[in-house]
Amino acid sequence: MTSTAPQSQEINELEFKLRQHQEPLQRLLLIDKLAAHYSFTNVSRAKILLSEQFDILKTHDYPDFRLNCYLNLAIIENQLYNFIEAEVLFVEAIDLLEDIGNVKQLAEVYIDYAGTCMNLEKMDEAGEYLEKATKLLRSFPDERLSARVICREGFMNLHYSNFSRAIELLLEADKKKTALSSLLQLKDYYFLTLIHSGLGKIYELNDDREKSVAAYLKVVGMCEAMGMRTRLSWHYLNVGNGFMALSEEEKAEHYFRKAIETSDDISRYARASAYANLGYCYYEKRLFEEALELFDRAETLYKEKSEEDYKNFAIIESWRGRLFAENGETEKATYHFAEAFDLAKKVEDYKQLSVICKDIANFYAEFGDYKNAFEYQSLQEKFGEQYLEEVNKRKQWELEVKYEAEKKKQEAELLRLQATRLQLKALRAQMNPHFMYNALNSIQHFITSNEVTSATKYLAKFAKLMRQSLEYSDLEIISLEKEIEFLDDYLYINEKLRFEDRLSYQIKVDDDIEEDILGVPTMIVQPYVENAIEHGLRTKKDGMVSVRFSLYEEDTILCVVEDNGIGRERAYQIRASDPQFLNHRSKGTTITEKRLQILHNSKDKKVFVETIDLKDRQSGEALGTRVEIKIPIVEVQMK
Repeated sequence: MTSTAPQSQEINELEFKLRQHQEPLQRLLLIDKLAAHYSFTNVSRAKILLSEQFDILKTHDYPDFRLNCYLNLAIIENQLYNFIEAEVLFVEAIDLLEDIGNVKQLAEVYIDYAGTCMNLEKMDEAGEYLEKATKLLRSFPDERLSARVICREGFMNLHYSNFSRAIELLLEADKKKTALSSLLQLKDYYFLTLIHSGLGKIYELNDDREKSVAAYLKVVGMCEAMGMRTRLSWHYLNVGNGFMALSEEEKAEHYFRKAIETSDDISRYARASAYANLGYCYYEKRLFEEALELFDRAETLYKEKSEEDYKNFAIIESWRGRLFAENGETEKATYHFAEAFDLAKKVEDYKQLSVICKDIANFYAEFGDYKNAFEYQSLQEKFGEQYLEEVNKRKQWELEVKYEAEKKKQEAELLRLQATRLQLKALRAQMNPHFMYNALNSIQHFITSNEVTSATKYLAKFAKLMRQSLEYSDLEIISLEKEIEFLDDYLYINEKLRFEDRLSYQIKVDDDIEEDILGVPTMIVQPYVENAIEHGLRTKKDGMVSVRFSLYEEDTILCVVEDNGIGRERAYQIRASDPQFLNHRSKGTTITEKRLQILHNSKDKKVFVETIDLKDRQSGEALGTRVEIKIPIVEVQMK
């Protein structure tokens, strides 16, 4: 993990410069850098600096600094649990960004605002802003921001209890962040704490306590190392709860005390929970007086947050009931059990009611009051059944949410696929004019030379290719056999008409491929063949194109397109000096790669096209280019 020493030194230097400079623009610049750091490490100092920055901006209008001021303050309010205030500031920032910001800035703010939306339980809005960010990042890729989007999507799935998808996304986000290595910024570490907090929560909910504690400890380690203390009370509490569940009371008590003593995290709720749980640890050790004092402190803090936090009040009262029952103070035990029962009933907490009724039934049974014991035992069973019914309803709702989310995702993918199909149709409608011009020119030459047989033969071939091109543009899937037939016609015309036998080609299909029954995306290979001809072989006199199909996986075909051309480096130099060919590659292969991306998404694939430069091992001279394309096998009947 990166040491905080260099950061501390840099911050101290910035603070020193701030004390030396009085010129407004210089102070704005220094405050901007300091506030970006303190927003995650020292919010009280950040708020002081940002207050000064706002005052300077009243008389000196610098939109960039005003934007950063809104963003830093929004992050601070979010850290301080003031989510409504954070939302207002993010909206202001987004309005400003639309006037003066760039695409990556806008994507970053969308991601941050989505987090605040989730905190406000506005899950639909959070999803919309994450989709906006994703769209921007498709056009302007950024691995750092991509990891943040995936992290937020992981939390969306965690909210809907889609744990398998949530853990998949959080692990992917962690992998992307880790890949950034030394390039990690303070904000990246903040997102790493979110990632591992989310993983810890999933492990906790799945009763994998050891993994849960390990994840929470990783979060604590990062926060302490990087000086990010605004949520530390919660993180210590999570570690303490984990150790408590593992019956490691000494470790649990240590972290509960740390949660209580941490002053940077203003969350009374986290501190109250730490007091309550530490009190329970003391109760387990039969330190009843100390336990009761801690229960009282917890209750006071809960009440400062809300007088109607009946759920937590019920838990504390039930623990008091147990304590007095074990201490032989039956009247007090009866009173606190009754209080716990009434409080849990107010919020219809059937799980807690079931636990309380079990405690009361045991309490009465010890004193031989079997009538009351039986009555509360029956109530325990009743509330237990109601809790199970509640869980089942929740699971049904979660399944409905997952279904709707998956449906929306598939609809979005279909729309993207439809868009690329339209792009493909447009591309085919303007098939490489050099190819068409030379082919028609050659046919005209045969006609004027009275070579009627050749003219008729090649005209028929050319007409067939044009007809196939138009027909296939309306399809998404064809058989591999038809795809190969189309490629063969295309290469044949290039060989005989355009290059007049200066080009040769071969197409090979492995014996274990049944090309007549396997379906593939339409015209998926032709753009790469065209690319090889246009940029690798156009200037050569002995060009060779090889196309080979083999089975890569059960559901994937590997197509290798290889040429003996001039290589990508030389081809780029030629394109740079010839505007006529400058954008040729970016149209055909880019659209094809988008199609592959969409089609492979449903199969969880990662890399679809790899381009390899072929060079002489000794001289380094270019020997051509090989392109490896992973093509999904699909139902041949699909349209």
